[in-house]
Formats: sequence, structure tokens, C-alpha cells
Amino acid sequence: MAYIDIEEVIEYLDSDIKKALEQALQNYGIKENIDKNRLFKEFVKSIRRKCSSREYIPDNLVEK
Repeated sequence: MAYIDIEEVIEYLDSDIKKALEQALQNYGIKENIDKNRLFKEFVKSIRRKCSSREYIPDNLVEK
């Protein structure tokens, strides 16, 4: 199994995740102007509460 730092992965993908979160809210019907940066920070806080900072990932999910 591979061992990853989930927070580093999220930070690496931050611009794509911000866009995806914004699109998901729009798809859900939320039309208010959402601050992508604030939403992302709250998302990262939630990840920190729910996941340990380092996670084991099955080898079949990691390409080398």
C-alpha cells in the first residue's frame, strides 16, 4: 500500500478542486456568489477533521 499526505494532495489540486466545488454548488441549485477560496478553506478544515493527515492508499490506486 502507498502512504500519502492527503493535505498535500488537496493543496496540489487546489485550483481544480475550487472549480469543482463551485460547479457542484451551481449544479445543486445554489446560485449565490460563493467565495471559492473561503469554500476551499472550509473544505480543507473538514478533510482535516475526517481524515488523518497521512492515509494508506491501495496500490491499485497509485500509478508509478
